[in-house]
Amino acid sequence: MTRNLKFIDVTMRDAHQCLWATRMTTSMMKELAPRLDNAGFEAIDLVGGAVFDVCVRFLREDPWERMRILNQWVTKTPLIIHTRGQCMFTFEFFPDDVVELAAERFAANGMRYHTVYDPLNDTRNLKIPIQSARNLGIHTVPGLVYTFSPVHTDAYYVKKAKELLTFGIDGLFIKDPSGLLTPERVATLVPALKAAIGDLPLQLHTHCLSGLGPYVSLQAVKHGVDVLHTATSTLANAASHPATESMVRDCLRRGYDVDLDLASIHEVAERLEYIAKVEGKPVGAPVEYDEFHYHHQVAGGMISNLKVQLEGVGLAHRIEEILEEAGRVRAELGYPIVVSPFAQYIITQSVLNVTAVDQGRERYDNVPDEVRLYARGGYGEIAGEIKPNLYDKISGGADQITERPGALVEPSLGTLRKKRGPFASDDDLLLAAFYDEGQFSALKAAGPINTDSLLGATPMLTLLKEVAHRPSVKTFHFIDNREG
Repeated sequence: MTRNLKFIDVTMRDAHQCLWATRMTTSMMKELAPRLDNAGFEAIDLVGGAVFDVCVRFLREDPWERMRILNQWVTKTPLIIHTRGQCMFTFEFFPDDVVELAAERFAANGMRYHTVYDPLNDTRNLKIPIQSARNLGIHTVPGLVYTFSPVHTDAYYVKKAKELLTFGIDGLFIKDPSGLLTPERVATLVPALKAAIGDLPLQLHTHCLSGLGPYVSLQAVKHGVDVLHTATSTLANAASHPATESMVRDCLRRGYDVDLDLASIHEVAERLEYIAKVEGKPVGAPVEYDEFHYHHQVAGGMISNLKVQLEGVGLAHRIEEILEEAGRVRAELGYPIVVSPFAQYIITQSVLNVTAVDQGRERYDNVPDEVRLYARGGYGEIAGEIKPNLYDKISGGADQITERPGALVEPSLGTLRKKRGPFASDDDLLLAAFYDEGQFSALKAAGPINTDSLLGATPMLTLLKEVAHRPSVKTFHFIDNREG
C-alpha cells in the first residue's frame, strides 16, 4: 500500500524568519495565503518564534490581529501558533496563569494547531502549554529539539518522547533548528521515535544550513516520518527549509502519495519573487556542506547578525576564533542546544572568554547572569554535566534549582490588571504581560494593520542598523533569524 505523506507549510512564519529577518508584513501575505490554503497542506505555520516579537517591536502590527486577518484569508487549512513552551515568545519564563490565558486567546483568535517546544527539552516546561491548548480543542504537536552531542542519544530522545506521551499529544515533531541531522542519524533516530509514539504521526522540521536538509528529509520519510515541514521555493534553502516543490517531486518519484497542488504553490513562489525584488530581500539558495558547523552549531542567520555586532566592538576579524570557543563552551556547559536563548548565551560567554584571555585573565572570569541561572538549573534540566570546579565558579555557590521553572514564577495577571489596566481585551492584557509600557503604547499608537499596501517591510539596511545599535546589558541579544 502506498504511503500518504503530508506537508506543513512554513513560508509565512519560519521561512521569512530565516531569510528576511522576520520582516514579512501581513499585507505581503494577502496574495499568498489563499493560494497556500488551496494547496492542500496539513497546516500553515503563521505566528510564533520571533514573528510575534518582531510584529510588536518593529512592524508595529498586532500579532493577535494578524491571526484574525489570516483566518479570513485561510478558511480550509489550520493555522499554526508556534511557542517556546513556558517562555511563549520571549526568553523569560511566564507564570502558569499567563500561559493558560494565552491558550484561550490562541483559540479565540482562530488558531487551531499548536507546535510547542522547550529549548532544553525539559518536558516539565511543556506540560501546562500542551494541556491548556488541548483542553480547548487545539491540535497540539510538541517538538523535541535535535542536536548533536555525546549525551543527546537516541535513547535520550525516546525517553523525552515517552514523557510527552503522558501529557496527551496529537503527534510529535523533530525540531532541527540548525540543520544538524544527517542521513545516518535519521536511520536510527526516526525508527526509535516511531516505535516510542506508536500510531501518532511523526513530523520533521529541519533547516538547510548543512546543505543536507532535502536529502535528510527524504531519508527521514523512508524511515517512517509522516509529515514534512517545507517552504515555498523562493524562501527555501540557505538558513531556511527544504523547498516544497522539489520535495513533493522527489517524494512522488520515490513512490509516495502526496496530495498537494503544486500549481498554487508556483503562484506563491512567483509573488514572493516579486516582493523580494521590490523590497530588496534575498531569496534562498543551497549552501555547501561545512564540517565546522557541527562544532559550533550556530545557525547562519544568527552568524550574520553576530558579525554586525562584532563589527561594532572591533572583533569582526575574530569570528572564527569565537565560534571555535563556542563549541568548547557548549561542551563545558553540559551541551545546551544551540537555539534561542542558549545560542545567545553561549556566544556571549565565548566573546567574554576570548577577550578575557586577551587581557591576561582566565576564561569564565566574567559570566552573564543568564549563564549562571542556566548552570543552576533555572531554565530546566541540563542534558550533560558541568564539571564541579567550573560549576562552582559559574554559580557562585548558589543552590541548585530542581523545581519546574514555571512553578517558581508568581501569578501575574491580577497584578498587571491593577498596575497597567484596565485593558480593552485579554489580548491587550497578554501584550502587557509580554512587553513594557513603551512597546505596548507604540503598538497601540500604530493603529490597525494596513492590508491594502503590498510593501512596507523594513529594508535590510535599516534592520542591520537596528541590530548593530541595539544596547546590550547582559548578553548579545541579536535576532535569531532561524528559530527565534
